[in-house]
Amino acid sequence: MSAGLDRTPRTLLVCEKSSFDHDKSRLRSHVAQHCFNYKVSLLVPECDVFPPHLERTVNNFSRFYLVHGLPVYALLDKDFLETAVFKGSIYGLSYKTRIDEDNTFALLPSGRLVLSLDKDTYEVLGVEGKPSQYSSRRALRYVVTVDLKDASWAPGGKQYQRLLTSLKERLRLQSDFLLSQHHTDGGGSLEGFLSAYEWTEHRPQISHCVLTDLPCPDLVSSDLRGESQSCDPHSFLEWLGAVDAGAGCHNESSSFLSTYVCPEPNSVASRALRCCISGLLLPEDLFRLLEQMRRYFDQPKLTSWLAMTVHGMADSPVSWGTTEHGFLKGGENFYSLVVFQNHDYWLYMGTGSHDSCPP
Repeated sequence: MSAGLDRTPRTLLVCEKSSFDHDKSRLRSHVAQHCFNYKVSLLVPECDVFPPHLERTVNNFSRFYLVHGLPVYALLDKDFLETAVFKGSIYGLSYKTRIDEDNTFALLPSGRLVLSLDKDTYEVLGVEGKPSQYSSRRALRYVVTVDLKDASWAPGGKQYQRLLTSLKERLRLQSDFLLSQHHTDGGGSLEGFLSAYEWTEHRPQISHCVLTDLPCPDLVSSDLRGESQSCDPHSFLEWLGAVDAGAGCHNESSSFLSTYVCPEPNSVASRALRCCISGLLLPEDLFRLLEQMRRYFDQPKLTSWLAMTVHGMADSPVSWGTTEHGFLKGGENFYSLVVFQNHDYWLYMGTGSHDSCPP
């Protein structure tokens, strides 16, 4: 066995219990900080038809654009900054760039531009950054973070002009980009900016199916850590992942693919709806979906809970907020939410070994 494969890499899992009705709930903040998401999975036990209010919400997720060969200096364009970045929430991420090997770029809705660069590119750029916290003793990667909304980076200023000149004349960095925008009052449009480049528009892809006779853990909203009746967090997340992956949880003697079983105590749901949405998914849309999940219990239901798991982009240079994201082996950064009938919720935030602890 190869070195490093004989042991499980370190992971981080933060668990939090609160209520939608709690004045100090941090749920909206947690969701908003996880900017770059590519997949959300819903599981609704004892349901065989997509609830109309959830379906409408999912169908109204924001569209996104794939822009081909976008030069990074274009993100500093004065008109783009004034009509889009300064007035609306823009999400931009370099596409098919590998965080552990390539130069990767992200534009956050806060107006921050994050450049994760190899050592040679960083030295040519000539703008101050920080060594990657996941470098070895000798720094081979650097991270440059520019707050485009800060007055010191205003168009025409010295710092702005130095960065623009470097990106235009010295490096000419470019990449395919995923771009999307959460429209707010007074927010500009991306259409004028996109007209100068080759681009395609996309909608998130939606698929769903109904599972039958699904063993489900018996969850108690007050028992987040599984100290009394519910299963522990790791066992629950393993089960949730197995269901999302379509792995059987019956431990049948004829199965050579999976001998995994549902944690105890459990009960069998005669049917369960599983839905998957994939694309560049914005936090604002995901929070609206969470609010609609809460509404699911406005009428009596056979289940007391439903779950949502959101997977972050493996090669994004950031995970939560501007916290640096590293890849190593899996690039994991995700969060799972269990919404209960009494408006309580459980929140799990997980990362791999090359990430800081989630907020």
